[in-house]
Amino acid sequence: MRVDPSKLAGVKPKKKCCRSKPRCKRCPLVLSKVRKAELLGLRGKELEKVFKRARKS
Repeated sequence: MRVDPSKLAGVKPKKKCCRSKPRCKRCPLVLSKVRKAELLGLRGKELEKVFKRARKS
């Protein structure tokens, strides 16, 4: 399943992070990092890179 990072800002995060590797797409940590990057003005490919990096951490 491919998720557009720009649409992730509206996704409701899970209650608790499961800390599995890679982190799931609805992980609170992943979504918070994507939201912060979006507020900083990142769009498109840059936002996708933030999403991938957040899932690896």
